[in-house]
Amino acid sequence: MAEKIIIIDFGSQYTQLIARRVRELNVYCEIHPFNHLPAFTEDVKGVILSGSPCSVRDKDAPNIDMSSFKGRLPVLGICYGAQLLAQNEGGSVLPSEIREYGRARLNKLDLHFDLLKEMNLQTQVWMSHGDTISAVPEHFKVIASTESVNVAAYKIEGENTYGIQFHPEVTHTLEGKTLLRNFVVHICGCRQEWTPDIFVETTVENLKKQLGNDKVVMGLSGGVDSSVAAMLIHKAIGSNLYCIFVDNGLLRKNEFDEVLHSYRDLGLNVKGVDAKEKFYLALMGKSDPEDKRKAIGKTFIEVFDEEAHQISDVSWLGQGTIYPDVIESVSVKGPSATIKSHHNVGGLPEKMKLKVVEPLNTLFKDEVRNVGKTLELPNTILGRHPFPGPGLGIRILGEVTAAKVKTLQEVDYVFINGLKKHNLYDEVWQAAAILLPVQSVGVMGDERTYEMVVALRAVTSLDGMTADWCQLPYDFLGEVSNEIINKVKSVNRVVYDISSKPPATIEWE
Repeated sequence: MAEKIIIIDFGSQYTQLIARRVRELNVYCEIHPFNHLPAFTEDVKGVILSGSPCSVRDKDAPNIDMSSFKGRLPVLGICYGAQLLAQNEGGSVLPSEIREYGRARLNKLDLHFDLLKEMNLQTQVWMSHGDTISAVPEHFKVIASTESVNVAAYKIEGENTYGIQFHPEVTHTLEGKTLLRNFVVHICGCRQEWTPDIFVETTVENLKKQLGNDKVVMGLSGGVDSSVAAMLIHKAIGSNLYCIFVDNGLLRKNEFDEVLHSYRDLGLNVKGVDAKEKFYLALMGKSDPEDKRKAIGKTFIEVFDEEAHQISDVSWLGQGTIYPDVIESVSVKGPSATIKSHHNVGGLPEKMKLKVVEPLNTLFKDEVRNVGKTLELPNTILGRHPFPGPGLGIRILGEVTAAKVKTLQEVDYVFINGLKKHNLYDEVWQAAAILLPVQSVGVMGDERTYEMVVALRAVTSLDGMTADWCQLPYDFLGEVSNEIINKVKSVNRVVYDISSKPPATIEWE
C-alpha cells in the first residue's frame, strides 16, 4: 500500500504548490477540498491544512471535523490552517494591525522541535495574511516568531500537530523545503519511494488488472500528456490499444506526418485520419472564439466516433487527463467560472458509452514529463511546447480558412525553427504565431502593399497558470521578422507580444 500525505484545501492559491513541494520529496500526496474529505486510511501518514482567502472569523468560514485524524496523525496547519487549529482549541485570532504580506525573518527559532531542525535563525519566510494569532491555548508551545508576529509557529503539546503562519511552499521562504522535509520525512515517517520508475511499474501492473483483455481506443494529439498515457496503456495491453490521430487541418506545418511517424516508431497501433475539410467546413463563417472552439470540439467527436466504431468490441476510452484537471473539477467552490472552453474534448465517453481509463490523473505536468523520460519517449515529444487542442484555429483571429491556415503555418514554421536554430526553444515554455484580422500598409520594392499582420508570442512559465513574456534577443527577433516578411506571401508586418499572464492569457483566443 503506497503511503501518502493528504492536503486539505481551504481555497488557497498556493495549494497546488504545496503538493508539488511534497512530491519533489518523492512522497505521494493528494489534494482534497475541505467539503469533500477522504477516508483517513492506514496509508495516510500525515495531513496538511492549507491557507485560504477567507478569515477564520467569518461567519461562514470553512471548517472541518478533525477528530478522525488530529492526535492520531501528524498535522501541519499553514496560515489559515494554523489559525483554524488555534481558534478551534480556544486560542484567539484577530485582524492584524498591519496586513502582514511579504518577506519577514524568524528572529526566534526553537531548534529543539523536529519541524525546525537544520533551519537558521533570521531565515527569510513569506507572510500573506490579514489576521494574526493573538493568543494561543496553554497546551500550545510557540516555537518561532518574527519581529511583528509572535506566533509564527507553534506545536500542540502531546501530539504531532504544528501550525505555521508563513508559507513554506513558496520560493521566497528560503528554507521552506527543509521545513516540509522535516514534517513529511522525519515527523510523518514517509520513505520517499514515490519515483517515476515506481510510478511506471505500479501503473502498468494496475492497468493490466483493470483492463485485462479489453480493447481501449484513444485519441492522440502529439502532445506530452496523451503520448505518455498511450505508452503506459500500450505497455499494459499492447496491440489492444487502438490510437487515432486526427489531422484537423489546424496543426503546425508537417506536424501530422512527423508525429504519426514518431508514434509508429514507438510501436503504437495508430491510425492517421485526414479530416481537414470537415473541420474547415464546420468553421466556415464563424469568428467568435467560443463558437470556433465548440465547432472544433464537436467535429472532433464526430470524426473520432466514426473511426472508433470501425473497431469492434471496444470497452474503454483512454484519456491523458492530468491532476490539475481533476483538482479543478472538485475544487472548493466547484469548477471555476468559464473563461474559455477547455481544450480537452468532453462528451466522448457518454456518446460512445465507454468506461474511461486515465493513467496520468494523479500527476502534474512536470511529473508527466519525468514519467515520459522513464518510458524513453523521444525529446521531440517530451520537449514539445504545449499546443492548444483547437490548434491554429484559435491563433487565427476571426474566421478560419484553409488559406489563412497555410499562411500561419508558414509564419509559425519560420518562428519555431528559428528558436531551435538559435538554441532558444528550450528556454521558452510556449511560443506561438498569431494571424491578426487587420491589414497594414507596407512597401515592397517600388510597390505599396496592403497585407496581413502577424504577432509573435513567447512566454516563460512553470505550469501555464501564470506566464511572463520572454525577452528574446533583438537580433533574433529582427532576423525572424525579416525572414517571415521575405518568405511568407501576404504578410508585411510582424509585431511581438510583450504582455504577461495575468492580465493577458497565453493564447489570444
